[in-house]
Order: sequence, then structure tokens, then C-alpha cells
Amino acid sequence: MTAAAGRARRALPALFALLTAVHLGALLADATTVVHLTKPALMPVLAVWALVRGGPWPLPAALVCGCGGDVLLQIGGDTAFLAGMGCFAAGHLCYLALFTRTGRGAPLTGARWPRTAPWVAAGYGAAWLGTVALLWSGLEPDLRLPVAGYSLLLTVMALAALGAGPWTGLGGALFMLSDTLIAAGLADWPRPPVPQFWIMAIYIAAQWLLMAGATREAVPRPGPEPALVGP
Repeated sequence: MTAAAGRARRALPALFALLTAVHLGALLADATTVVHLTKPALMPVLAVWALVRGGPWPLPAALVCGCGGDVLLQIGGDTAFLAGMGCFAAGHLCYLALFTRTGRGAPLTGARWPRTAPWVAAGYGAAWLGTVALLWSGLEPDLRLPVAGYSLLLTVMALAALGAGPWTGLGGALFMLSDTLIAAGLADWPRPPVPQFWIMAIYIAAQWLLMAGATREAVPRPGPEPALVGP
């Protein structure tokens, strides 16, 4: 590792923690300008951190897609919302490419939970179906199918993340929870006070866990260099 890479490896966690604290604090303080300035910076910093940790291309690509979704959701309106959802969907496809290419991203066929995996998959599927069914009547008609399709892709990603390891599994589950809170707002369901704070806190934790888990668990690491044998 070069000296510059070493400095970046030490500085990026502190920068990401600082941005997270400022962003969440701004949400609590209703400081709109600070919120709009810090939100687009979170995922790019996490993407660079992923690269420094040796993550393959689908990982920073997924985080950059998340940045695009973050920016579009700040704009507001149905068109920007649908475009932002498309960015997040592209990010989920990148995560799927990462988890399935390691050979450990499919709980139904992997060796990690060979007996309980069908029940896990059934539970995730039931959670998706139940959430969509409950939200359906409260959503605008033109948002129903896109939200259902997007949430299905998110559920598949979360299930693949679960097969890749506990860190990524928790990250996928938290991503589902964060997006459920967003959908609850679209359907005018009751939500906790300052819902944007909770949405972003859970979302940031989810993306960090996916990044940390992918570089820690789902990405194959090189073995030790072979010893030199003399003639």
C-alpha cells in the first residue's frame, strides 16, 4: 500500500463519519441548505472508501447509483422520484452482480444456510408481498407498478446480500426498512417524528454495511504469496 493510499484509508472513515453527523444533525435542525449540500457527498465518499478497501467495480458503481438517487429525490416531484428510483434499482443490480459473482450470494443454493434458506426466502417474499398489498391502495395509480417492481428487486438484492454474509445481510435488511419508510410517506401512513432523519440514518447505515461487508466477506481475498524456493 502506498503512503497516499494509507492516508486515504485513515482519512475516509473520519470524513464519512463527519459528513453523516453533519447531515443527520442538519435534518434534526431543519437546516435545508446543509442537508442539500451534504446528502450528495455521502455516497461518493463511501465509493472511494470501497475502492481503497479493494472492492471490485460493482461496489463503487452501486454507491454512485445511490448518489444519483439521492440527488434526484431531493428535487421532488413524481418524475424525479421515478428517475431516482431507477438509479437505486441500477445500484441494486450492481449489488446483485457483486454478490452472485462471488458464488456466495444465493442463499437458496449456497452452503451457508442449506436447510433454512427456503424459509428465509419465503419470509422475505412474504414481507415484500405484504408491504406492497398494504401500500397499494394508498399509492398514486402511476406509482403502484413501479414501486412494486422496484421493491421486488430490492428484496431480491437483500436476500442475495444475506447469503453473502451477516454484515451485508443486515445492510440489505436495513435498506428495505429505509425504503419502506419512504413508501409509507407516499401512502400517507403514520411515521415517526422527523421521518427524513430516520430514513437517512437507516439508509446510511445500510450502505455502509453493504460496503464494509462486501469488502470484508463477499470479495475473495488473495492468499499469501508463495515462498521462494531455491534451486
